[in-house]
Amino acid sequence: MDVVALLGIGLLTGVTTVLFGFGGGFVAVPVVVWADSALGADAMRVATATSALVMVVNAAFATAVTPRRVLAALRGGGPLLVLLGVGAVAGALAARHAPAGLIRWAFVAYVALTVADLLLRPGFLRPRAPAEAAAGPPRPLPAAVGAPVGAVAAFLGVGGSVLTVPAMRRAGHTMHVATALANPLTLAIALPAAVVFLSGSGGPAGAHAQAALVGLVDLRAAGALLLGALPVIAVLRRRPPHLPDRLYAWTYVGLLCAVVVAMVL
Repeated sequence: MDVVALLGIGLLTGVTTVLFGFGGGFVAVPVVVWADSALGADAMRVATATSALVMVVNAAFATAVTPRRVLAALRGGGPLLVLLGVGAVAGALAARHAPAGLIRWAFVAYVALTVADLLLRPGFLRPRAPAEAAAGPPRPLPAAVGAPVGAVAAFLGVGGSVLTVPAMRRAGHTMHVATALANPLTLAIALPAAVVFLSGSGGPAGAHAQAALVGLVDLRAAGALLLGALPVIAVLRRRPPHLPDRLYAWTYVGLLCAVVVAMVL
């Protein structure tokens, strides 16, 4: 029954990867916590690690099928991508040794603060005014944010989209472009983080027999999530839904609220 549920949630991670650039992170973490609840407090650490592997595959696939003209907005962003990866290694190493309860409540607190920021601070729910848009193209993300964004994203298992999409939105990108660009940025974070989580033998002591752990990654859960997600990514990238920009932004906020509720309950 767990596998069937994970396949179903995998469909949702495919949708969130294409529409919101999540790569599966914010959806995968609460679900893997539930699926591996037999691990007790360690379920959160395993969920963070498993989320990283799911995001590597989802974000890589989504990036590969994203139009080159969209990805061109990241041209010259090599230093940003490198620093995202460096920060991700630090965040993943910290997550391997941090108390599981700390990761869980840091996850909840970060998403809740993000929701508050999106609702209260101008620039996300309302696009740039025509006069501002005419002043020039959207601004690139500064490379200096790479290391802290990568560290926080890898530590919490969120990939980076919830840190980068609002920033790109406020820099002048539409939701469609900001969420599409979040996938290559998520890949830069998730790949080194997944390598750290897969390495070593630091799995939870007395791991449940059904949890096929490699390092801290539950391969069974990751495989089921990916099996559900990849076909959805392929279909939606070819036939993307056309949401009005403002509705798109509100839906993004609503999904974050749902994740906070799921983690608290």
